[in-house]
Amino acid sequence: MTELEKRLLNEFQREFPLCSQPFSEIAQRLGSSEAQTIDALRSLSAGGTISRVGPIFRPHSIGTSTLAAMAVPTEQLDQVASIVSSYSEVNHNYEREHHYNLWFVATGSNETQLEHVLCDIEQRSGLPVLRLPMLDDYHIDLGFDLQWGSGEGDAVP
Repeated sequence: MTELEKRLLNEFQREFPLCSQPFSEIAQRLGSSEAQTIDALRSLSAGGTISRVGPIFRPHSIGTSTLAAMAVPTEQLDQVASIVSSYSEVNHNYEREHHYNLWFVATGSNETQLEHVLCDIEQRSGLPVLRLPMLDDYHIDLGFDLQWGSGEGDAVP
């Protein structure tokens, strides 16, 4: 991993510049060019280190969302995860060791649109989706101060 990639991962988990040219602003702060910065982010994305660059909004401040889970037969997990990931309303999904082994957060502009997405996932996968709407709002800072060791991949949160 390059020094630029490491700095991008560590220094821009929070306080992403809100301006007309955010990648130019980031590049300036890192002593890089805008093209090098965008290339580094593309590389991190292509390698699976990051899944997206974008804002996280307080739940239900824009639209609506729900945590969802599915009990997927192991032999169908990759196929169903692919279906779930194909929706722009789903920003990621993950496997868990549990009866409900596929989890994701689905969003919608309103309750009707969210329900349409979840019903469509059910129809396409042939499996029910457990809806787990948020009852209480808790803030968890998901940023980590990455401490890079001497070897590649030695990040320790």
